[in-house]
Amino acid sequence: MSFVEMRTYDLKVGSAGQYGELYRNEGYAIQSGYLGEPVGYYVTEVGELNQIIHMWRYESFEERTEKRTALFADPAWLAYVAKVGPMVLKQKNMFLFDVLS
Repeated sequence: MSFVEMRTYDLKVGSAGQYGELYRNEGYAIQSGYLGEPVGYYVTEVGELNQIIHMWRYESFEERTEKRTALFADPAWLAYVAKVGPMVLKQKNMFLFDVLS
């Protein structure tokens, strides 16, 4: 059974633009090389502001573990994380399972 991991990052006020630019210019190419295309990668405009929400589909927990382990072994990804990490105040992860499948 596949599932979607939804990650929500609460960012420091005013840093969403910089975070998005760094992701577009550096993070996306690295991350998608390991995880594939995201289901979606969003910034909030209404409601709780200063949030980045992104979702990734996996076929199993094992696949997720393998892909994320490989991603975090890449020095380029670690350099990117060091740049955006200070902007993140809080992180929440959820696993979403399709009730129709």
